[in-house]
Amino acid sequence: MRTAAVLPVKSFGRAKQRLDAAVEQPARIELAAAMVGDVLAALRDVPSLDHIVVVTAEPRAARAAREAGARVVADPVEAGQSDAAGRGVRAAVALGAERVLLVPGDCPALDAREVGRLLGAFPDAGVVIVPDRHGSGTNALLLTPPRVIAPSFGPGSFARHAARGTAAGAGVRVAHAASLELDVDTPGDLAALRDALAALSDAAPRTRALLERLAPSAAVV
Repeated sequence: MRTAAVLPVKSFGRAKQRLDAAVEQPARIELAAAMVGDVLAALRDVPSLDHIVVVTAEPRAARAAREAGARVVADPVEAGQSDAAGRGVRAAVALGAERVLLVPGDCPALDAREVGRLLGAFPDAGVVIVPDRHGSGTNALLLTPPRVIAPSFGPGSFARHAARGTAAGAGVRVAHAASLELDVDTPGDLAALRDALAALSDAAPRTRALLERLAPSAAVV
């Protein structure tokens, strides 16, 4: 089954504003870039992915995507993650994808092997939701076929995606993937990522190096 990963990426200057108390803006921009780079590198290592589609208005993200062999879709209005995800789904369908995996650009510890297992475990399920670590959001969404439901990210998205899948008559499954649950929106999320990286010596090299520069005394090892 032809599978595409869709990665919506917000302009780096607008990204991660809730980290303001922990990371100043210039460093937030670099953090956003590092995380996207790590996610793209992980996705490239997933053998069962036929395409990677990056939806963005950010030139640096578009350049990194092309260097990774991904298809870039322009996001001229930046109307939010759901709109960008929809653009990516349409592009994936045009590429011949029979299912799509929507993933965020802020899960830098993403494990290619874990993504491969996720895809292998649900070869034909309609809607598979990977929740965030709090259980209320959606950190990954596997849709078979790609347009089985319209994505609806944001606060409370786990319940919305489940309800939309049920309303569409599709099977709704919940999957847990530790590396996909480590998104970074708040200082608490950043602390959780630091803790996780301390036990994952080969994960997120770009993000790891940046965090070490930002706070050497709290560097991950």
